[in-house]
Amino acid sequence: MAHQRPQARLGDVHELAQKMPHVTVAHGPRDNVIYQVGGKSFIFFRNPRPDAVDLTTGEPYRDVIVFWVPSEADKQALFQADDSPFFTTAHFDGHPSVLLRESRLRELTRQELAELVQDAWLSRASARRAATWLEANGLKSHSVEEARTTRQRAP
Repeated sequence: MAHQRPQARLGDVHELAQKMPHVTVAHGPRDNVIYQVGGKSFIFFRNPRPDAVDLTTGEPYRDVIVFWVPSEADKQALFQADDSPFFTTAHFDGHPSVLLRESRLRELTRQELAELVQDAWLSRASARRAATWLEANGLKSHSVEEARTTRQRAP
């Protein structure tokens, strides 16, 4: 029997984001949760908007989560596969983030979600905070910028 890997859940998004250092929680105009590091958002729960709608009903999605990513290449890699749960809209053209519906979180493992949250945090944290976190977690890189895009496990 194959071992089942834990699927990501909504509670995991909150838990993993709050575990990152120097995180504050803000609330948007409709009380949507926004996770920030150093005053910069790295994950937020988006209010329904006309650019992200159900193609069958035309109703705006009410469960969209926005995750910052390190680069445009990372963004493209996340949402281009046909079966990817990630997507983007024209509103986010040129913005270093991907969108994910809460209803599709279970398509990720908890570990994949943890890496997504960590990368979102690293993409917005100061270089000093990012370097400190990487070192404390046994991750290394030649530079913090490189670490933000290609995290490598220390030997």
